[in-house]
Amino acid sequence: MSRIGGFLLVMLIAMATAAGVTFLLYRNELGRLRDAVSRGSVVANLDIGPIEYADSGTGIPLLSIHGAGGGFDQGLALAADLAGGGFRVIAPSRFGYLRTPIPRDTSPAAQGDAHAALLSRLNVPKAVIVGVSAGARSAAELTLRHPDKVAALILVVPALYTPTSPVAIDVSRGNKFAFWAVSAGGDFAWWAAENIAPSILIRFLGVRPALVAAAPQAEKSRVMSFVRSVEPLSLRFPGINIDSAPELHELPLEEITAPTMIVSARDDLFNTLPSAEFAAARIPGAKLVVYDTGGHLLVGREQEVRTAVRTFLAGAGLIVQ
Repeated sequence: MSRIGGFLLVMLIAMATAAGVTFLLYRNELGRLRDAVSRGSVVANLDIGPIEYADSGTGIPLLSIHGAGGGFDQGLALAADLAGGGFRVIAPSRFGYLRTPIPRDTSPAAQGDAHAALLSRLNVPKAVIVGVSAGARSAAELTLRHPDKVAALILVVPALYTPTSPVAIDVSRGNKFAFWAVSAGGDFAWWAAENIAPSILIRFLGVRPALVAAAPQAEKSRVMSFVRSVEPLSLRFPGINIDSAPELHELPLEEITAPTMIVSARDDLFNTLPSAEFAAARIPGAKLVVYDTGGHLLVGREQEVRTAVRTFLAGAGLIVQ
């Protein structure tokens, strides 16, 4: 064998070995993630259909409604980040996410009814409702359709209707790749991007990568934990598909009577500020909190948001500061 032939053989062996190791790492990580989301929740068989949920902690009931790419696990994490301790957190997986199947009616109104049915099944007369991103749609519907169930409403980076400048995702080259990975329900593509080019996924989730790069290590870890929480992507894809084709329309927000707080950021790459301002202008007495920076994940604002949320709930007489 020539020297060149020997070199090529060594390269091929090295490449095959690297590919094998990568596949094993991916398979082990995906197995761990699938195992993690198979535990920590139960499925309630309601009249509206099966709904997966987690029920954790003690204190004031808080219904944590996740955004696109989430599930009960993300709902638990979001509640901890946004509100802190002292709550009984009920975190459902919305339609199409993890073990909650897709019903015939996938509208935010039907999802709001499902939230109310779950609270009734759990004998929860009233709860603080937290709706994040796409989860704000069913949170608003729940509040309008079942006002007796809502002690207070908190909408965070809400992906709601606005007549001008609607919520949207920037179609950059990196986002096109992420769109492809999501559209294909591609676990490997998302996992590979996490490890090779996480900035692509950070931007896809509505945050400027430079903002994360300049953040403290604890905040970088929180953001990457959120990026990883989208896996297994294939188990969340049906729900993402529902959230990606919403028929947003104007709601009678002026009919909401629950104390309401709305949070957004000016640099949210999903452009949720206009919808937050639109909602706040129509919900009587709504408190609007806007940060100049933070993006869709409110990077660097965790403590400020938590303080604002707890101050708001204390003002509504729901917690003691």
